[in-house]
Amino acid sequence: GGVLDARYRRHILKAPGDIAPVPGRQHVWEIAPGYVPGMRGPARFFADEQLAMLCLEEIGQAGGGFLPAVHQLANVATLPGLMGCSLGMPDIHSGYGFAVGSVAAIDLTNPEAVVSPGGVGFDINCGVRLLRTDLAASELKERRLARLATAIFEAVPTGVGAEGAYAPKDQQDLRAALKQGMKWALERGLCWPEDLERTEEGGAMPDADPDAVSNRALKRGSPQLGTLGSGNHYLEVQAIEEIFDEEAAKAMGLVQGNVCVMIHCGSRGLGHQVCTDYLQSMEATMKKQGIVVPDRQLCCVRASSPQGQEYLRGMAAAANYAFVNRTIIANSVRDVFGTVLGRDPKSELGMHMVYDVAHNIAKREEHTDPADGRLKAALVHRKGATRSFPPGHPELPEVYREVGQPVIIGGSMGTCSYVLAGNPASMELSFGSTCHGAGRRLSRAAAKRQMSAEAVLAKLRGQGIEVRVASPKLIAEEADESYKDVSSVVRTCHEVGISRLVARLRPLAVIKG
Repeated sequence: GGVLDARYRRHILKAPGDIAPVPGRQHVWEIAPGYVPGMRGPARFFADEQLAMLCLEEIGQAGGGFLPAVHQLANVATLPGLMGCSLGMPDIHSGYGFAVGSVAAIDLTNPEAVVSPGGVGFDINCGVRLLRTDLAASELKERRLARLATAIFEAVPTGVGAEGAYAPKDQQDLRAALKQGMKWALERGLCWPEDLERTEEGGAMPDADPDAVSNRALKRGSPQLGTLGSGNHYLEVQAIEEIFDEEAAKAMGLVQGNVCVMIHCGSRGLGHQVCTDYLQSMEATMKKQGIVVPDRQLCCVRASSPQGQEYLRGMAAAANYAFVNRTIIANSVRDVFGTVLGRDPKSELGMHMVYDVAHNIAKREEHTDPADGRLKAALVHRKGATRSFPPGHPELPEVYREVGQPVIIGGSMGTCSYVLAGNPASMELSFGSTCHGAGRRLSRAAAKRQMSAEAVLAKLRGQGIEVRVASPKLIAEEADESYKDVSSVVRTCHEVGISRLVARLRPLAVIKG
């Protein structure tokens, strides 16, 4: 990044050197140790100059319980066992404990290593699934597109408290889904065998344990499998507008002008309850273990302790629920396309999965410790950040081994979305991670004050986008003006080198809660 314009210096609360561009590194900013007492090293975030301005302007809003994202990044740098830097992606914004858009790798060879539910978030394994098709967008004329949007809206339950398209028979059946993930769905004919290899972790987190999930969480999750939910969750029918990387696009089956479907949702009430349960029980354990954090929302326990391990098993079970949730939705979408278009989803429409990737998760991975250059086991917390493994990485399916992991980036409502691919620099700079979306610029309350739902819907329809919304009053919260510019976010990641551009997608139809 360049040197900040002098008029923005006032947003930096301490000496100007405390937050500054890293010399010789494009778009990399560093928060020096000492910005928050007890930092074990620096914090860094990736931002072009305009995105950096937004981060620094947020500092001026601190107070009344609100912590700016850069302050939260510095707080995370105080966690025991932190490897290298606490990291922020270009879409970073303030969150619960950890900023949304954060990455923290914890050195599991360090006996002080911790796990923090706030580093995963309440919506465990919120993530994105992308289906490609052989259907040309030009075939979806106005009336046909409207029929398709309505049929999807009717087939995929949306909104607060929506009940699912596929209810488990009983609690034992639900527990099997939490344990087995997408294998459970495959056995019930809810997905295709190839879908599993095109999903992070093969659609089933290891060590998932339904016994680590409370009865209350199970009760909340039981009726919600196959539901989209509300807030920033959505389903979009999109057109592939531009290809940037022909080789990667070919491997992913992306053809310019063709239709694809993006599904963005997570673990619903079950995941939220799992996070809530462990945050409440961990506070006392943290005190007993003598762990002190600058913000109680950073609540954490030793990763190797019985409670730390139990949380990770419960989190993995909730993550499997989310994989199954997106699987059931994708199954409904394939059925709808087949019915409305009168073509077989597999043999005639080619509705194959590109990839399904989590962006709220903590995972055990092997990474090089910047302090000593040694490869170590790390617990990588990604909250509003996406795994971005490079070509040749052993965890990638064979089909993507040469081009790198697909990274699915949803834009804000009515704007474009992107497909990226993992890049080698991600392993050096960001523990194999990149951005996850546009990132909020305005709070939900501020968005509603500034925009009306009617104006937002009129704008979308004016762009020729079919819109189906369960709760129209909530639509202003998700207007594109509430978010950062997703094109700036992905371009920054591309220029830093932590992921590279593959394709741009534009919305044809939006289905929301």
